[in-house]
Amino acid sequence: MREHDLPLFAWKPACKIVLFPMVARVGKVRDVASKMLDKATDRHADYYRRQVTEALISQLDRTGIPENEQDEQLGAFWDAVQNEMIRQCYGSGALGNDPRGAA
Repeated sequence: MREHDLPLFAWKPACKIVLFPMVARVGKVRDVASKMLDKATDRHADYYRRQVTEALISQLDRTGIPENEQDEQLGAFWDAVQNEMIRQCYGSGALGNDPRGAA
């Protein structure tokens, strides 16, 4: 670069990683929710939840996401999973809320 070049051409913006929001990973949310509902006991569901959380944290660590943002992402993800579990339960009539009635 020559001395009389504009400084704009030498400018390099700071690199920032932008993560696709975990709450927007609809396929992952639905898959985790259905697997959580398929677990026979609360103990199995808790174990599965810990496995998923550890895998997601590992993924976020590898991409260099700060810990405070990881917490926000995981909280939003598990809220979305909870909402999806509720939707799946009510949608399937599993809780006895069939609009056609019991007859």
